[in-house]
Amino acid sequence: MHILFDIGGSKMRVAYTSDLKTFEDPKIVNTPDSFEEGISLFESIAKECAQGRKIEGLAGDVSGILMTDRASLYHSPNKLGWVGKPILSELKKRFDVPVCIENDAGVVGLGEAVHGAGKGHSAVMYITVSTGVGGAKIVNGEIAPHVMGFEPGHQIIDIDNTLCEKFGYQTPGTLEHLVSGSATTHRFKCKPYEIPQSDELWEILASWLGVGISNSIFHWTPDVVVLGGSMIVGDPVILVDRVEHYAKQQLGIYPQMPVFKKAELGAVGGLWGALAMIQKDKTCIIM
Repeated sequence: MHILFDIGGSKMRVAYTSDLKTFEDPKIVNTPDSFEEGISLFESIAKECAQGRKIEGLAGDVSGILMTDRASLYHSPNKLGWVGKPILSELKKRFDVPVCIENDAGVVGLGEAVHGAGKGHSAVMYITVSTGVGGAKIVNGEIAPHVMGFEPGHQIIDIDNTLCEKFGYQTPGTLEHLVSGSATTHRFKCKPYEIPQSDELWEILASWLGVGISNSIFHWTPDVVVLGGSMIVGDPVILVDRVEHYAKQQLGIYPQMPVFKKAELGAVGGLWGALAMIQKDKTCIIM
């Protein structure tokens, strides 16, 4: 019936849903750096997933900041070859069906809100901490209205750069500069998973992330905060309860705190979010 997709910076996941309630085992491949190669590969595996069955629509996400018409990428740090390319129109041309595209963090957040850790909550704040930091606000099972997309990782935490300057950053320090996997690798010249859980770094990262989370709570006022990404659900990790502890220290003006939860859907969160997009059928762009 529909093809669900998650075109990430490193992996592309594609699955087929016939009942709009769940989906078959996804095909997973490396995302090509070249847009032309990537779209051709996507077409091939989407048709392989369909196995000759009719495809009535496509829904999913791409990694990066989309233009306001959701037709192409404005910025994508991991896939420069996809920036500015006609993603939406090319998919429409190749499949001749309605196509729905959103930012990857937004769609994963939607998946968690509707089918995962945020299920049952009306106002969900999703934050992912992995190579970078992203997130989205989900209200009543839909990605909240927006123009250019949500980028909570770009909020400035170190305003005069006194902290981040010693890490080699020349601009005011963002949350992403402080807590992301790439920033951690940059500072310590090793991968985060090589740093033991007992190292005090993980508590420091929790304290910094707690400040960023509290800023976003002030702006979005959710009733649940869902934290995901490899720096949260991997091993070792930034502990969710410690992030909650530090966020609470900033939120004294509120009579109650939102619930904090760890993401539940793992690597297929984007596919569950794509399924939720189709189930609602309001965020889709139909060409």
